[in-house]
Amino acid sequence: MNASIGRRLVLWLAVPLMLLALGGAVVHYFTGVAPGVISSDRRLKDASAGLMGHLGADGGRVVLDTRAAASWLPNADDVLYCVRDPHGRLIAGDARIPAVALDGATSQQFGISRVGERTLRTLSTRFDTAAGVVLITVADLRPAAEPATRVGLVNTLLWDFVQLDLTLVLVWLGILLGLRPIKALRDDIAQRSPLDLRPIDERTVPRELAPVVVTLNRLFQALRTSAQAQRQFIANAAHQLRTPITGIQAQLDLLAAEPAAAPLAARLATLKEGTRQLAHAANQLLSLARADPSANLSSKREKVQLDAIVAEVVSKFFDRAIQQNIDLGVDVAPAMLRADPALLDDLLANLVDNALKYTPSGGSVTVATGERDGQPFLSVEDTGPGIPPAERARVRQRFYRVPGSPGHGSGLGLAIVEDIASLYGGSVHLEDGADGRGTRVRVDFPKS
Repeated sequence: MNASIGRRLVLWLAVPLMLLALGGAVVHYFTGVAPGVISSDRRLKDASAGLMGHLGADGGRVVLDTRAAASWLPNADDVLYCVRDPHGRLIAGDARIPAVALDGATSQQFGISRVGERTLRTLSTRFDTAAGVVLITVADLRPAAEPATRVGLVNTLLWDFVQLDLTLVLVWLGILLGLRPIKALRDDIAQRSPLDLRPIDERTVPRELAPVVVTLNRLFQALRTSAQAQRQFIANAAHQLRTPITGIQAQLDLLAAEPAAAPLAARLATLKEGTRQLAHAANQLLSLARADPSANLSSKREKVQLDAIVAEVVSKFFDRAIQQNIDLGVDVAPAMLRADPALLDDLLANLVDNALKYTPSGGSVTVATGERDGQPFLSVEDTGPGIPPAERARVRQRFYRVPGSPGHGSGLGLAIVEDIASLYGGSVHLEDGADGRGTRVRVDFPKS
């Protein structure tokens, strides 16, 4: 996964700022610290060279000619010194200066030593005299030579990095706040269903995102146009089919009533059944076009009493239920939903039609409505063969029928139910009927 914009911005800022902080530390060292250190080292070397020039031997002992050197001896306020023999015994100078051991390969070495209450920069030198080897150590007392200067440099560097961290935190917070419109746009798109192709309001996004939103709106418009064209084609085709099919059915009814057609009664019955199925398929295609969510983003939403819808739909199927010897009953309780009554009529009609189609003679179909935990619902329960659990996901697909199903259905009934239910935020549940017999299809709608 690609890194986020926020992380990239912080990284791009962090590296240059760190280099800038290091560069500032280097400049501070060479302009503020290095000159003082160089000056201190020069004083220490001059003092050490002066001491070496006035060391001599007296009876096999090393001595410092202080009388001859009175004019050049280091000022006690500037430089401290001490001279020791190889055994560490003090020959001359300040005994507080600690002895510094030098290895055989080094004759002169700078260092930091604790003298009294102060930490001073020192220079230790091994010097060969006629009376033997001596160790000369000089310490610079001037403030510029004190390690506080170096400590100040370290403190400055640490503070620079603390400021850098605080700056990056503030930058990160600023980026998070600045990217909120992008996240809001992302959430707006993520919350939409694949069929919600409403244009995004360009006035609610920053100027930098406006071109992206314009492009998305053009894409949404193209998809809407395509979906509407497809839906219109289905609706037009269904309308064009209904009129000639109705005419054919009427002519077949008249022909079947003629005495001369008695020998062809069986063939006419088959033809009438085929024509009836064709008319049913045309009606379902029209229902499918009306139920398409991409065409109903602004669908009519009025208060609908579900018990009234149940009474109206069930009355249309009474004659068919009586002919099939099926007990068609209702179990209703008051429930209200904001929806298009015609679409709810299509939804329930498809459920009842499926139930009657698959319920054998002597069975029963019960249509129920009401509320469960404040949610309105519609359900149709039958005593047919039921739907195997493995097939319940597939029967929701268009034009799919369970293998071995009776009749010649088109496989569109549950697809239409799914589309209408999703249009109003509902969900379709396929369950076993009472006592594990038959099927119950329940459509739950959100609370009003």
